[in-house]
Amino acid sequence: MNDTKSTFDGFTAEERDAMKEHAKDLKAAARRGPRSAKAAKADGESDVLAKIAEMPDADRVLAEKLHAIVGAAAPNLAPKLWYGMPAYARDGKVVCFFQSAQKSKSRYATLGFSDQAHLDKGTLWPTSYALTDLGPANEALIADLIKRAAG
Repeated sequence: MNDTKSTFDGFTAEERDAMKEHAKDLKAAARRGPRSAKAAKADGESDVLAKIAEMPDADRVLAEKLHAIVGAAAPNLAPKLWYGMPAYARDGKVVCFFQSAQKSKSRYATLGFSDQAHLDKGTLWPTSYALTDLGPANEALIADLIKRAAG
């Protein structure tokens, strides 16, 4: 049955912006060319820190804390930008990422995990978490999740 009220208008403005950010990230990486793993990690680190610095205060504080947690819990993960947001990859594949509340026009930021994360437990497990504050208990939980996800 055709319902004229529910037509597909394509991607939202936010989705288009995310795709443009991703294309920009890929072009920047391609311009750098082949690099050593250490140099690539340093480039990713500076890109992620610059993106975090641009965020509004509430998102920036969360992203800075999360960045520190990931660095301490899984130093083998390499920071990189993914759809214009901080992400952390193993062998070039994103394992986890931060999505700011402002960017997603949401009331909370998100810590998400890709299918590359080693979090499988049974037949049901969470792949993203809403973040509004990172107190000591949440920091410990996230550190454990990141360690497991990094493998």
